[in-house]
Amino acid sequence: MSAEQSPKIVIVDESPIRAAILEEGLRESGFTQVVHIREMQSLLARIYAVDPDIILIDLENPSRDVLEAMFQVSRAVKRPIAMFVDQSDSASIQASVEAGVSAYIVDGLKKERIKPILDLCVSRFNAFAKLQEELERTKSQLEDRKIIERAKGILMKVKGLTEDEAYVLLRSTAMREKKKIGEIAQSIITASEMLK
Repeated sequence: MSAEQSPKIVIVDESPIRAAILEEGLRESGFTQVVHIREMQSLLARIYAVDPDIILIDLENPSRDVLEAMFQVSRAVKRPIAMFVDQSDSASIQASVEAGVSAYIVDGLKKERIKPILDLCVSRFNAFAKLQEELERTKSQLEDRKIIERAKGILMKVKGLTEDEAYVLLRSTAMREKKKIGEIAQSIITASEMLK
């Protein structure tokens, strides 16, 4: 793995000893671009400044406040996040999953485990991102369908067309204008509302 290919990894850890274990495990696995953030103040800004590919958060005994701050980071930064904690409870695990943490490891800070954990973290993040993308695309298609149906209804009423004729008119206009049918349909709805 060359330096260019190696993903940029941020370690968030207040403990230099624990961070050194993570860093050593990463370097032994061929990860060369590793940045350690020790200060928890303005953590989000620091992470944005580094712009990492993967984030490792290591918390010894996380308080609710610290966990909540980490979950805010994971919601804001759309990156694979592995969180190492020494102790946990089911509520913390549930909250971490909802916040988008890709891997939540309890009592698992051993340097030889870091590479497989990182691989799992990235693949889970990618799978989740793909699901999110599909969900967004499906929502968008449903919205488009509703808009097209409304526009067809307007064309049928105003121009006395059949449903098929209205659709053909929408499609041919979209092709002529080099736009999507949904955009043309939205224009018709907007115009119709202005003319009411």
